Amino acid sequence: MNINIYYGGRGIIDDPTLFVINKMQEILEELRVNVIRYNLYECKNTIPTLPQTLKDADGVILAATVEWYGIGGYMQQFLDACWLFGDKSKIAQIYMCPVVMSTTYGEREAKLNLSTAWEILGGLPCSGICGYIENTVMLEMNEQYIKIIEKKAENMYRSINQHIACFPASNQAVKQKVAVPKSTNLTPQETEQLSQYVSDDGYVQRQKQDTEVQSAADGGKAGASHRVHRCGGGRGGAGGRTSGHGGLSVRLRQRDGTVCGQRGHHRPSSAGEAGDSLERHQSQPGQLRHAGVEAAAGGGL
Repeated sequence: MNINIYYGGRGIIDDPTLFVINKMQEILEELRVNVIRYNLYECKNTIPTLPQTLKDADGVILAATVEWYGIGGYMQQFLDACWLFGDKSKIAQIYMCPVVMSTTYGEREAKLNLSTAWEILGGLPCSGICGYIENTVMLEMNEQYIKIIEKKAENMYRSINQHIACFPASNQAVKQKVAVPKSTNLTPQETEQLSQYVSDDGYVQRQKQDTEVQSAADGGKAGASHRVHRCGGGRGGAGGRTSGHGGLSVRLRQRDGTVCGQRGHHRPSSAGEAGDSLERHQSQPGQLRHAGVEAAAGGGL
């Protein structure tokens, strides 16, 4: 039989939870149980990979200390990892015993939270231990308290060894209808690999740097395209303005063609301007007749 202990406290010397799990570990080892302890404060960088350690476990002990409110961040992070990366089919076969000692108010609520979380994960809860301990020495010197701890460890061993059934809980129905996690379509092996990537700070930092570099490159390309578009629009606008001035110049020349023709500063460049020039010459018959007489005289000579 294999039982894992996950301790979510800070590891301080006078933590009453440490005394309880040490005593439970001692009793379980006397019953020839293979016990492995994981101190979450020592594994805080690899907590996302800890659900992999549930593969060979027949039971677990979730131990937390209430120092001001709740089960603490380490234990909550471990439960989150079980929800995201844990093998739910394996968790459904694992018994869990909650152990919560408190130096302030809230040990009952914390114990209930651990049991509820494990039931939502699909696991099997056992009867746990919770209590308010003001002084750890009082716990160590009280024989009645030690007997309670030993009895709880024996009951956990009996539950796992005999595969004692548990009544179904309503939160299982809630999980099936409401609290359904997003489907990632990953195999257990892929989920295990994903948890390793999540716990690897170096890999996460490299991914962030690659994303920032790619975003900067895409932003530079977008900025260059925007500047080229603006410059092209400016040239087109300038061309349009030039065309406008050119059209205005033609209209002015057409309107003032007589003056330009008299001054000799304009050559007819189109059929329209040539027609205007002919009309102006026809409007001066005296000049044309005089030019014809001179031409005839020249021909006679």
